[in-house]
Amino acid sequence: MKPSFVKPYAITMWDFSWLERRWPGAGYEDWDQALDELAERGYDAVRIDAFPHLVSAGAEREWDILPTWNQVSWGAQSLTRVTVGPALIEFIAKCKARRIGVGLSTWWRQDPEDVRLNIRSAADLAKVWVDTLALIDRAGLIDNILYVDFCNEFPIPFWTPFLYGGIEGEERSRRAPEIVALMADSIAIAKRSYPDLDYTFSFCTQYRDWAEQDVSMLDILEPHIWMSHPSTSDWNAAVGYNFEKFSPVGFDNIAARGYQTYKANQARYDQALTGEIDNIAAWSRASGKALVTTECWSVVDYKDWPLLDWGWIKDLCELGVTRAATTGRWVGIATSNFCGPQFVGMWRDIAWHRRLTDLIKSAPIDSDLRR
Repeated sequence: MKPSFVKPYAITMWDFSWLERRWPGAGYEDWDQALDELAERGYDAVRIDAFPHLVSAGAEREWDILPTWNQVSWGAQSLTRVTVGPALIEFIAKCKARRIGVGLSTWWRQDPEDVRLNIRSAADLAKVWVDTLALIDRAGLIDNILYVDFCNEFPIPFWTPFLYGGIEGEERSRRAPEIVALMADSIAIAKRSYPDLDYTFSFCTQYRDWAEQDVSMLDILEPHIWMSHPSTSDWNAAVGYNFEKFSPVGFDNIAARGYQTYKANQARYDQALTGEIDNIAAWSRASGKALVTTECWSVVDYKDWPLLDWGWIKDLCELGVTRAATTGRWVGIATSNFCGPQFVGMWRDIAWHRRLTDLIKSAPIDSDLRR
C-alpha cells in the first residue's frame, strides 16, 4: 500500500551507518535509543541502506564490509562485519513500533568478493531488490516501507559501480537510451512482485537538462541538493574541497576558509541554493512527480572537527528547508544529511530539529500530489 501524502514526512538519512556504526560511541549501537531520539526531534521517516545485493546473495551470512573512506562520519572507517537480513528486519520493526516510515536505498557497499559487480542487467538489479522486499514482506513489515530507491545518486560512478566495473569512469547521461531502459525495466520487473510500492532512483547531478530526461518510470523524484555541490555553486572550488578524494586536506581547507568564503558571498550562495530548489520544484511540476529530498541544503561533507562550527551549517539548512516547504512539491524533506547521532554538534540541538520538523510537517502539498 502506497503511503499517503497529506503532509510532508520529516525524513532523515541514516544510510549504511545504521548497521555499520555499532561500536561503542558510534551512534547506532543502541537502535532503541537512536530511534527514540529521532522521534523526540520530530522525525517520522528514515532512509537507510538495505544492502540488497548482500541480502540477495546471503541474508543470513556474515559479510566483511570494506571502508569507503576514513575521513567522513558515515559508515565504518575501517573493516567491519555485518549480517544484514536479521538486522534489517529488527530495525524496520523498531521503526514501525515508533510510527517511523522507512525509505530503502543502497550505496552498493563493497565486500571482498565484490558481489555488487554481479549486477549486469535490469533483471539482475530488480532481483536483488525483489529478494530484499520478499524478506521484509515475510516478516510482515512491507507496509512500513515508504519507497524504494534502486540506487543512490544514479548514475555517478562512485555509487553506481556496476555500470562502470568499479568506481571510476565518466558519468553517463540519464538521457542515454540504455540508462533510461535500465531504470524503466528494473522498476517494471519489481512492480510485478510488489506493484503497490513507490520506486525511484535518487539523483545529485544532471539538473540543468531535466526537461530532456525521461523520468516517467519513477513514482517520485529524489533529488539531493546542496549549496556547495559543484552543480549548484563554486563553493567547493573556492574553498579547495574535493569531496571525491575525501582527504583530510579538504577538511582543513573547510576549517580555514569554508565559512569565510560563504559569508563573503552569502547573498550569491544563498541564491544558488534557493535557485536550485526552485529549479527542482519546476521539474516536479513539469513531470507531475512528488519530491523527496534526504541529502541536502548546506555542504556535502562536514563533521565534528576542530574549527568546524555547526552554526552556519544549520542556518543554511534552515534556509533550504524553508524554501522547499513553500513550494508544495515536497512530500518528504530532510533538515540536512548530518541528522544522525554520530554528528554530535548537529544532533544535540533538539530545539532546532523540533522547529524545522514542525515546519516540514505543516508545509502544504499541492493538490495534484496529495493522496
